[in-house]
Amino acid sequence: MKFRTAVLLSALLAVSAAASAETLLIERVQEENKASLPTRGLSMAQVEARYGAPTQRLDPRGGQKRQWPTINRWSYPDFTVYFEKNKVIDVVANKASAEEIGPKPPIR
Repeated sequence: MKFRTAVLLSALLAVSAAASAETLLIERVQEENKASLPTRGLSMAQVEARYGAPTQRLDPRGGQKRQWPTINRWSYPDFTVYFEKNKVIDVVANKASAEEIGPKPPIR
């Protein structure tokens, strides 16, 4: 019984040590100042005035054929902004490095 407990504890310690070496995107985002990200409801003009031109304007998704609103996406080095028509609906932090665990980059 003691042997099984020792093996189980050793395995748990090994797993926790490996997990602590990885950086989770959510942990980094929680540490950063959220005030530095665009907020819901800002217009495209307001976002561009505050954060400058995006590094990339991704192709819009949705539209009249599917009877869904058009979603525009602007990519900045640290985050991607999602617009419904002309207003911010969400902001997603980008991965800082290949080692960071988090969502995949937006489909180009």
